[in-house]
Amino acid sequence: MRLLPVGFLVVLVLSCASKPHASAVVPPAPVAARPAFDEARAVHVLRRLAFGPSARSLEELRRQGVEGWVASQLSRPGAPLPPGLEAKLQALPSLTMSMAELVREYPPKRQREQALLDGREPRRPARIGLEQSAAKLLRAVESPNQLEEVLVDFWFNHFNVSADKGAVRWMVTAYERDAIRPKVFGSFRELLGATARHPAMLFYLDNWRSVRDGMPERLSREALSEDGEAPAPAEPKPGLNENYARELLELHTLGVEGGYTQQDVREVARCFTGWSIRQPRKAPEFFFRRRAHDADDKQVLGQRIRGRRSTADGEQVLDLLARHPATARHVASKLARRFVSDTPPPALVERVAKVFLDSEGDLPTVYRALFDSPEFWAPGARAAKVKTPFEFVVSALRATDAEVTVRPRLVQSLAKMGEPLFRAPAPTGFPEHAAPWVNSGSLVARLNFSLELVSGRMPGTQVALKALATPAEPTARAWVDALGQALLGAPPSEETRATILDALSKRAEAASAVGETRPVDVSLIAGLLLGSPEFQKQ
Repeated sequence: MRLLPVGFLVVLVLSCASKPHASAVVPPAPVAARPAFDEARAVHVLRRLAFGPSARSLEELRRQGVEGWVASQLSRPGAPLPPGLEAKLQALPSLTMSMAELVREYPPKRQREQALLDGREPRRPARIGLEQSAAKLLRAVESPNQLEEVLVDFWFNHFNVSADKGAVRWMVTAYERDAIRPKVFGSFRELLGATARHPAMLFYLDNWRSVRDGMPERLSREALSEDGEAPAPAEPKPGLNENYARELLELHTLGVEGGYTQQDVREVARCFTGWSIRQPRKAPEFFFRRRAHDADDKQVLGQRIRGRRSTADGEQVLDLLARHPATARHVASKLARRFVSDTPPPALVERVAKVFLDSEGDLPTVYRALFDSPEFWAPGARAAKVKTPFEFVVSALRATDAEVTVRPRLVQSLAKMGEPLFRAPAPTGFPEHAAPWVNSGSLVARLNFSLELVSGRMPGTQVALKALATPAEPTARAWVDALGQALLGAPPSEETRATILDALSKRAEAASAVGETRPVDVSLIAGLLLGSPEFQKQ
């Protein structure tokens, strides 16, 4: 049964058997009392469909109701950003540049050295990654379009490319901006096609150098360098390359148990021969190389793909995969894992997969099926997932209402926790289940970040802790409970409370031993709360 918005008012209209006398006073229809605001339910929604609660977002949910807020998030793709956030993003010039402009303005080392000899001072390409990471953090912290930011993060990870691989560094900004972000509220087929054609994916998985089987090496090299650009020594030799075909089937669509064979991988690779890049380091744009394409017939998943000297072979494969039942199950499973549980109920996956097929991969329809499911709202789903480092850092900034101007140290802190933004080392992207993130090194890094944030030692962030909570009395226990409610969305557990009070007691004893009396260390309380087991979960 579809859940009604919290703010839905049930009006009882009293009917009369006859029209009342003109002078009669008709009593007003009684109105059902507005249900009390369920803060725990609101916190659950903000942990999953946003990057954690903030004072502002909780106020929005109180005003709109939980279901009303969810509906508004689903209906506002690309909604205008607040002026303050827009100004911060406009101060990052690389965000709006084309790939060719980025190569020109932030050239590789050799071109940079030549520019210096010519009396020019070009910017270093590392700046591209810093500005893109800054934009990702700022949007996740401050954008009112929280679901959009969560979905951009999810789908980039699903169609992962890494800025650490050669020329991809100059392509990742455009990849997220042009291939991922505009499509997260469209159809899966649109998203699949946009990533398949983007130079970042073509370069990352080597498809740009994939040519038809049997093409003489001399002709292959000529076909790929016809614009006068020599390949880098580390790049694969021209030939039929199966890297993209394999990841397309295994990661992007059917899944590892999707029923395809090695022969299917090879046939798909043949369909995508000639899908290339005009000049990866000078003019990185999609370019179809007819001479490199295999124009013979192919057979993919038992279906004949008629050979043509065009991109039609590859497009037909994308059509076939986008509507395949195995793709529906794989995508439904990944979405359920991200939004519900590391081990999503099979019945939920099957229902969402059916919606995927029935709607022809319409993503908003699929999202609604997931968010309306009883499994999403079940008490057992609450705080059942562990935050990734990115989710942890952003949720800490949101919970503390931090003023953020991103500095390199903030971006580097994510790498220390194991999640260097836009640099996941494998096509699988960063893990979306708990095990890889729950280890002593990562948890220590999280605690250190928490303490630096609340004590004002994290460059580019400012936190006013005493504006977050006002305890009834200035005792340590009162501060723990008040800040716990503000930062965790609920009072801390007895174990967490005892741990923090013990740390405060030891600090007070140390001060007393040297004849000092110190007030309650509010920043230590806040730091330990952010580092607590409760805050690591969502």
